[in-house]
Amino acid sequence: MVRAEPVRTGDPSGLRASHADRDRVVELLTIAAGDGRLTPAELDERVEAALTARTLGELAVLTADLPEEAGPAPAKEVVRIEQHGAAATRSGGWTVPRRMEIESAWGDVTLDFSEAVIPYGTLRIDVDMQAGALRLITRPGVVVDADSLAIDYGQTKVRPASGSAVPAVLRVEIHGRLSFGRLEVRPRRRWLGRRAAGAGPRGADV
Repeated sequence: MVRAEPVRTGDPSGLRASHADRDRVVELLTIAAGDGRLTPAELDERVEAALTARTLGELAVLTADLPEEAGPAPAKEVVRIEQHGAAATRSGGWTVPRRMEIESAWGDVTLDFSEAVIPYGTLRIDVDMQAGALRLITRPGVVVDADSLAIDYGQTKVRPASGSAVPAVLRVEIHGRLSFGRLEVRPRRRWLGRRAAGAGPRGADV
């Protein structure tokens, strides 16, 4: 079990953590789990500890054995996300691979392309998903093709990004099966507009 060491009074690590501090650590832990650095059990344990952490020192313990973020990671051929009853997010300046494999049950997967590094012209996503949501946040130039995705007792909502005259920089092709879940494709700007109007919950910033 991950435990934080007590900190001395006056130590910077004893400063109180904010919601933003906790959110950043949760995102880093989720990415580490997606890369295979943490097991699902370790991820659940550390996320719970991060959400209840009171100081920066307690948060630092949770990521001490993980590599620091240092710009975009090298492009990979294949990235696999496997989870059960959890949530996985790729956002910010993450590097889009050539292919992704998503196996998920009772959880959500969010891929935010609004600030992503895109080294390839095509991304193939192979999905095996049950009782969850697959969300793709797009930007002008990102085109999503879900014609090869079989959906059982689910729903699909695809909203193309504005700027249809922008040349395509990434074509996302979704294959596989989604059961008792939903596929949602939408631009980031539309969602931010909803938040400004008070329609979205705290933390749903994509």
